[in-house]
Amino acid sequence: MLPILGVSGVANIRNICSVEALFPWINQVVIALGIFLAIYLFRKFFVRKIINLLYRLTSKTRIELDDFLVAALDKPLQFFFIALGIYLALTYLPLSTETNVLVSRLFRSILVILAASCLWNVVGLYGQYSEEHTGLPGVKIDRILLPFITRVLKFVIAALALIVLLQEWDYDVNGFIAGLGLGGLAFALAAQQTLSNVFGGIVIITDKPFSIGDWILTPSVEGIVEDINFRSTKIRTFEQAVVTVPNSTLANEPVTNWSRMDKRRITFNLRLTFDTPRDKIEKCVTDIREMLQNHPAIHPETIFVFFDSYGDSSLNIFLYFFTRTTVWEEYLRVKEDVNLRIMAIMEKEGVSVAFPSTSIYFENELHTSAGADFNTGNTRSSAD
Repeated sequence: MLPILGVSGVANIRNICSVEALFPWINQVVIALGIFLAIYLFRKFFVRKIINLLYRLTSKTRIELDDFLVAALDKPLQFFFIALGIYLALTYLPLSTETNVLVSRLFRSILVILAASCLWNVVGLYGQYSEEHTGLPGVKIDRILLPFITRVLKFVIAALALIVLLQEWDYDVNGFIAGLGLGGLAFALAAQQTLSNVFGGIVIITDKPFSIGDWILTPSVEGIVEDINFRSTKIRTFEQAVVTVPNSTLANEPVTNWSRMDKRRITFNLRLTFDTPRDKIEKCVTDIREMLQNHPAIHPETIFVFFDSYGDSSLNIFLYFFTRTTVWEEYLRVKEDVNLRIMAIMEKEGVSVAFPSTSIYFENELHTSAGADFNTGNTRSSAD
């Protein structure tokens, strides 16, 4: 029959057969696109339903960590449904075995990355929540630990995700880890100062000489601690400059933590003039001591007010006491109020503050060339 159809007839039959063979493949592509579009368009609906369900479950617990986990799931879940739609659409197509294996590996790799990003978000959200967290019942994490622990956890999450991805793509993880060991030895030799800063940070965190937000004083700097990381600690001075101090330096320096005082000291000498009568000095000492004992902002435990010494140009009353507050601004207000009350006592008793001065006495009278008599204060004209 083929000779009867001729060459043109045979070509037409072949074209018709190829088009008919193409129809099932086109249908599969259309169905795959429909699967992807359906999942893509309804992904937000699915994510909202899952998030609401998880929130209802976590609202019944007293643990805050599960709330952070749910909050961190939003974006990773949306990306998961997009990846799921692409994966299901591709697996529906009549692809080769090698291509299906490649698609499965890519999908599993995306799942690992999304899981790691979810945990990364949980750590970040939990670390930024407040100064002290109670994520688990009876567990408190100080603010100085949060930045350090957050960075350590993020590093562990990234390292584990990398190892799982390498295993997924048939890389030799054992050789990789051994290489890291040799590379770490070389790195340690080349970065001894950096490692000393890291260990200094560990010492600071474990010893806790200060926390984030504390006012500290060291031989290097004074200010408010803003951040501590693996290498250094950031301190904002009262001039609003940020000073970065290596952790190894802070770990080996004496640190005065003003924020941990339960009271703050005020001490000075009140200098009176030498012509102040004895009874006036006794009255001033008694009145000042009683004023401090009855002052609501002065700590009553240690109050010293005594006539202490004879100075070069004054009679010295020694004062030593503490304020109840340690906040600098409130401390200055209390100090000002005490000074004004002492001034009122002195005015009431008619006592004057002595100024630094020196008296010089001459055995003989002194004259200038113009005839000024320093002893009598009289001025004579010189005789020619």
